[in-house]
Amino acid sequence: PAAAAPPPDSPSWTLPKTPRTAAAETLRRVARFLAHALPLCRAHTVEFYTRGLWERLVAPHPAAVLETLRGGGPRALRRPLGEASDDDTFSSVFCENSKKLINVHLFALAAKYYSFSNVGVCTPLEDLLEALRGDNQGTTGIKTDEFMNNKKSHEVQMMSELVDNIANYCGIKQVIDIGSGKGYLSSFLSMQYNLKVYGIDSSNTNTNGAHERNRKLKKHWRAYQSRGRANLKRQRLEKANDGPVESEIKCKAISEKLLNNDSSLQSQDQVTIQDLVPSCGFTEIATSETNNQAEVDLVAQTQSDESKLSEEVLAILNVLPADAVDVFSSSQCNCGELCEEEKVQRKMASLKAKASKSSESNLYFPLTSCITAETELSDIITDLEDCMMVGLHTCGDLAANTLRIFTAKPEIKAVCSVGCCYHLLSEQFENQEECPEEVWGFPMCQYLKDMGWCCGRNARMSACLLPTESLFYRAVLQVIIEEIYGVTKSDRHVGKTFSKSSSFIDYVRKSLKKLELDDSELPDSCIMDYYEKYKHRMNELEAFNMLKVVLAPCIEVLILLDRLCYLKEQDNIAWSGLVKLFDPVKSPRCYAVIALKKHLWF
Repeated sequence: PAAAAPPPDSPSWTLPKTPRTAAAETLRRVARFLAHALPLCRAHTVEFYTRGLWERLVAPHPAAVLETLRGGGPRALRRPLGEASDDDTFSSVFCENSKKLINVHLFALAAKYYSFSNVGVCTPLEDLLEALRGDNQGTTGIKTDEFMNNKKSHEVQMMSELVDNIANYCGIKQVIDIGSGKGYLSSFLSMQYNLKVYGIDSSNTNTNGAHERNRKLKKHWRAYQSRGRANLKRQRLEKANDGPVESEIKCKAISEKLLNNDSSLQSQDQVTIQDLVPSCGFTEIATSETNNQAEVDLVAQTQSDESKLSEEVLAILNVLPADAVDVFSSSQCNCGELCEEEKVQRKMASLKAKASKSSESNLYFPLTSCITAETELSDIITDLEDCMMVGLHTCGDLAANTLRIFTAKPEIKAVCSVGCCYHLLSEQFENQEECPEEVWGFPMCQYLKDMGWCCGRNARMSACLLPTESLFYRAVLQVIIEEIYGVTKSDRHVGKTFSKSSSFIDYVRKSLKKLELDDSELPDSCIMDYYEKYKHRMNELEAFNMLKVVLAPCIEVLILLDRLCYLKEQDNIAWSGLVKLFDPVKSPRCYAVIALKKHLWF
């Protein structure tokens, strides 16, 4: 379809730029710093005591590390770093010979310096929305917090607004939601923004759940309609009490008649949605010509409310799929003359007709399919047309594959992807085995590929801050397993045993059973001896884990800059950028990778 955007000479439509060189240089600087920190990143806390990780990797005392990190060392960032290069500024973080961490304060400062809040490569969301909208105003509609929890509501509302603006900018109406899950984003894009959405998820359970949720939303319409009419009649009667007796009698009579007509409708659906959608109603008060000023005022107020309510009805019709609306017809009215009630009914019929005209675009189709980099979307979606791909917290490789499909398929004009679960990413160089024919989740850009860069799963897990006691239990358990059972490696996992254990002894015995190790000859006293032996070193483990957590934002910067640089390497991409889309307090994985293909106006 023809694009809706004006030519590029319009300043308000110029998308904010993140130059390829700026993104690439920032990636190199972050990679240089993390290269020194990799031994710390890759260390596994399970092996903390068995491998002597503190002695090998950290020089300062644990108490000094905890004091620095808890005392807000990175606040020194407020002071300018001077003219020195990054390499010079942070050269004394690690010992050149032993590779140990020696300057904790500078370490925390560097980690803050290389986080998204300071690297300066993100495009402000407000700037992007302003450029996409041009002179158009944003739309308002149903509140998502009526349908989902606060976190999901925030994510869906923010992302759907951006996706709608991108779709309008590119002149497209079809959206493909990759990893759609329960369909929260897909449903909202379809109902609120009148987009034709295909939600694809690998789980058939999620797809069935999305179908069921969509069905329930449709079911609420009739109850919503009935309750809305009753509420407005009550409001009209209350206002009529201030007018003359004649007007009051007339309003009550008409209202009683209409209430009788509505009784069958209200009995057809027992679903109550007081907590689902805000109240509104439909004006159904007839008026006749009179010279009484009070009645004239009432008529004027009624007509004004009719206009407002018609707009509300139109908004709701835009929110719900056309086939979800079951509006009462004029045959249900027994009035013999063209009264205000019939006028409202005709308006409703007209609005329904308008909604049906857009029914082709306002649809949501949940589908089940496993998406890979080689997936042919046309095999899944038979009526594939110019569209955009979106993904809200797509796990692991799925986020990377979404970008690869976007760059490879000409019909996909834009992409908006928020990834998560970095620990599930596949890495090309993690096991020192290079397989050119394999498609990996990391790295994607040429620079990191040429460097043979590898984060390692433990580094990608850095953002998972577990309770210190849980980490301590597992680390001491590893000592028991190696010293008593002689096992250094196992394919089995302990899992979430800590949360189900009443004590350290209980934890050890449950874990040994999961690992299929016989604990019948292991006395409780022996288990507690190990606990007492390492208890005084728990602060080491706490400090070590905090060091890894401090590095977590840098790991995320590296992964997302890798994806951004990959997009900037493609010749068919007109614009690409990173946007802080969500409030990180509500949604920690808050950065979106966004790109638009080249169009005629670029």
